[in-house]
Amino acid sequence: MPIITSEYKAPFRYRNGHVATVLPSMLRKVKSAYTRERITTPDGDFLDLDWLSGQHDKVVILSHGLEGNSHRHYITGTANLFAANGWDVVAWNCRSCSGEMNIKPRLYSHIDAPDLRCVVEHVLAAGAYQRLALIGFSMGGAITLNYLTKMPEAHPPQLTAAVAISAPVDVGGSADELEKGKNIFYRRRFLRKMIARIKQKAVQFPELIDLTGVDKITTFAEYDRRFTAPLNNCRTPAEFYALAGSKAHLHALQLPVLLLIAKNDPFMPASCYPYAIAENHPFLHLEVPETGGHVGFVNGSLRESWMEGRALAFVQQVMEKS
Repeated sequence: MPIITSEYKAPFRYRNGHVATVLPSMLRKVKSAYTRERITTPDGDFLDLDWLSGQHDKVVILSHGLEGNSHRHYITGTANLFAANGWDVVAWNCRSCSGEMNIKPRLYSHIDAPDLRCVVEHVLAAGAYQRLALIGFSMGGAITLNYLTKMPEAHPPQLTAAVAISAPVDVGGSADELEKGKNIFYRRRFLRKMIARIKQKAVQFPELIDLTGVDKITTFAEYDRRFTAPLNNCRTPAEFYALAGSKAHLHALQLPVLLLIAKNDPFMPASCYPYAIAENHPFLHLEVPETGGHVGFVNGSLRESWMEGRALAFVQQVMEKS
């Protein structure tokens, strides 16, 4: 599809990519009145799903980002908006992210498309929904794209459209970008949370996880070498990144997808903007506003986020045409 010319322009005070990224993440608060459901995965683990149900005939499944959960502002904001516009909503929590440590000797990761498939199949099992949309943010966007591009046999007929916001199609490239000096704030913040989580997992599986020197880890490369790769049955971080990225598989998209990434997203290198692919693809809609940061896109004030309304508008537009 042609590259979309975005209408979004950040308010003056949020034009800096770091400001647009950090302030919503730290200061924006949105609550949702969820009902929680726990389901069992095929490998005997569990996933916690948070519902906003109005007994509608269409449902949207939301996937959160790295070290996030269903209560992050971008998930609750999107959930409330879709619920107010006639959708049932399922905000699922990746393994270990719902407030209770998962059972199996692994954590969440960008390659969790099988878990998203499990959620999709469970949500549709009762036969209540005629339409399904998927929306993922950051890591959740990567999971969504991996599900869409690498598991075509799993797609139900109800699946109509998807949106991936601030999603790295080149996960390895994004990891390298976060290693740069300009991103030290994000790197330290993520690693602090990731190290705390791996310590919890080590209590369950001390024979598998060696915590020697864990508090001295200062790079994603080292963390991924020590923990992410082996816990996901990968020999090296490079092998994991190859599985986690979707760029080489975007040609396989078979339904309308909006990939929304700000040009000033501090997490994204040039390799995460697939212009050449989108220009000739019948289903990939690439929208790159000049501003917006990473999962930011402030609209007027911190209380509002433009990206949530953009996701709703895209999905509704697809539904009207189908």
